[in-house]
Amino acid sequence: MNITAINDAQNLIAPYVKRTPLEYSTSLSRRTGLNIYVKYELFQKTGAFKARGAFNKLLNMSEAERAKGVVAVSGGNHAQAVAYASTALGVDAVILMAENTPRGYVEATRGYGATVELLPTIADAFRRVKDYEAEGRVFVHPFDDPQIMTGAGTVGLEILEDLPSTTDIVLSIGGGGLAGGVATAVKGMDPKIRLWGVETVGADAMSQALAAGKPLELPGITSIAKSLGAPYVSDTSLALVQEHLERVTVVTDDEAVGAMVFIAERLKVITEPAAACTLAAVEKLRNKFTPESRVVLIFCGGNTGVNDLCGYLKTHGSLLPKYNP
Repeated sequence: MNITAINDAQNLIAPYVKRTPLEYSTSLSRRTGLNIYVKYELFQKTGAFKARGAFNKLLNMSEAERAKGVVAVSGGNHAQAVAYASTALGVDAVILMAENTPRGYVEATRGYGATVELLPTIADAFRRVKDYEAEGRVFVHPFDDPQIMTGAGTVGLEILEDLPSTTDIVLSIGGGGLAGGVATAVKGMDPKIRLWGVETVGADAMSQALAAGKPLELPGITSIAKSLGAPYVSDTSLALVQEHLERVTVVTDDEAVGAMVFIAERLKVITEPAAACTLAAVEKLRNKFTPESRVVLIFCGGNTGVNDLCGYLKTHGSLLPKYNP
């Protein structure tokens, strides 16, 4: 994966994905005392950046591979992206999900045209993949795939095309595909730009890998930020984060939900905890920036249902007064 491949991917997937807006946020700038811009990737097809990688992967498959179909594992956003891209390109898709996946994610994935199979845990889902690969299906990994990362990297290209004066980018990390792709794109265009990663407590596979110096498998995902809930990070994404990111900051679920509420009240959009945590991280990192900094937050997804939001507010609302207007 390199900047040339990401440029090629941008051209390849352009007919199928949205070029999402990048806008200055007066509310977030006043909140933080910084110049804050938002990359609204939650307005992407299927509500998250994942569509970019899914289309790039499928479009790079041969006709023979597409004819045999694909299989994917996901707790939500990747599932919907692969389902949507597969239907758009006429590819049969099977999505393996854990039984505790929110019903809305399961129904949306089926609605996009995929067959969904539920397994007891996400680990069981990954083990089931081998059965489908034996049938000839191509496994579309949610992050440990160069074409998935390359597709995600097109987010970085758009940011610098729209705001060449960007000094910092803050993004969330699950398995590391978005971080690895965006870092490769951004550093390939302007090595001076700094990148900051964010995770939530209980979905912090990258932080633990950085501490150990190698990928580790989490015993379970306890954070409400389920779209950050990769059980491990890949060797590739770990290496890219080690090389290109300034640090990875871990925030609590309470802090992520508090940021969600502020964003909803002021920016009038409903994010996922996985997106709102970027604002919570900037609050912690404020002394790392200057008044001249131009900081871009990537709102990576917005697949939060009404039931999800009500549940978050009920169980993780202890910091809400901090975010009152």
